[in-house]
Amino acid sequence: MIKNKKHIIIVRSSTKGLSSLSEVSCNAIFEVLSNNFTRVEVNLVNNASDLNKIVANHPDLVFLGMEFVPTDTSLGIADPNKIWLSDVFDDMGIAYTGSSKNAHELGRNKPMAKQRILDMKLNTSAFYVIGQNNIGDMKDLPMNFPLFVKPANRGGGLGIDSYSVVHNFEELHSKVCSINIKLNSEALIEEYLPGREFSVAILKEEVSREYIVMPIELIAPQDKFGSRILSRQIKSANAEQAIAVSDPITKTAIVRLALNVFNALGARDYGRIDIRLDVNGIPQFLEANLIPSLISGYGSFPKACLLNFGLDYESMILQIVNLGLRHNDSDYDGNILESMNTFEVFNSKEMTL
Repeated sequence: MIKNKKHIIIVRSSTKGLSSLSEVSCNAIFEVLSNNFTRVEVNLVNNASDLNKIVANHPDLVFLGMEFVPTDTSLGIADPNKIWLSDVFDDMGIAYTGSSKNAHELGRNKPMAKQRILDMKLNTSAFYVIGQNNIGDMKDLPMNFPLFVKPANRGGGLGIDSYSVVHNFEELHSKVCSINIKLNSEALIEEYLPGREFSVAILKEEVSREYIVMPIELIAPQDKFGSRILSRQIKSANAEQAIAVSDPITKTAIVRLALNVFNALGARDYGRIDIRLDVNGIPQFLEANLIPSLISGYGSFPKACLLNFGLDYESMILQIVNLGLRHNDSDYDGNILESMNTFEVFNSKEMTL
């Protein structure tokens, strides 16, 4: 087989909390790309110096497995002066996979993402943020129990467990304190959504440049309280059941919300949108992951690609890479919807089911 001569660098971090790409996922992507490209490397980026080395090499493409590095490594993800990799690569004219800095920033900050969705008149549950030094404010919550509590800036189910559903102030206080202390994070308090949960993979087609939208339903095992929660433990063990969405009415509603959310966040090329039904069966946005897990047979993005369109792992990875490579083509339209006007036009556009 004749390999493409492009130089690709896969980036991830060995610093806890910085990498969205696990070592297992990185190795799987490396194997696929090494079979198709002549020069493929994996670079660990833990600080600005590591990032500068990639810039100096000026590869044809960076496969993003992380979003930023702190300027002060002692602060980690709490550093207010983060260096966003996509920002640096944009400035240097280096192509990369996935979304730009603004979308990643929204995806990382769950309250900001939810507020953006509300501002765009899309569905997401009522929410409230409790800061690390504002435990006393819990008595002023403008919502009724039960509520759902999770970290405001963590992904992969981190900080989510059977005690995330709270029914009174005592349970709420305990869970918020746990998030504050163990994860050094603010707590996002949401109206609890009792309905079914869905994960929607979104991937742009190379030729038509339209998005393929691929929803699946995720069914977690019942916990000791009878709830089905996609906790860190369930996700890590790959214990949730993933099934195709067969009901056309539900599927259309989920697809419409997911695609509108994807564009409202300014995302591009690929990503995952999580959705849950409320008590009335209406889809509500939960959160976005714009660097989703990419391990064959694990994680909802690859499962959704396979269940909906029979898109195998290698084809999925190569499509993500080819989309990234095209961003430096002069005739390529990134199709990032940034304004309300383009968003409204998009609302009326027919979507791929």
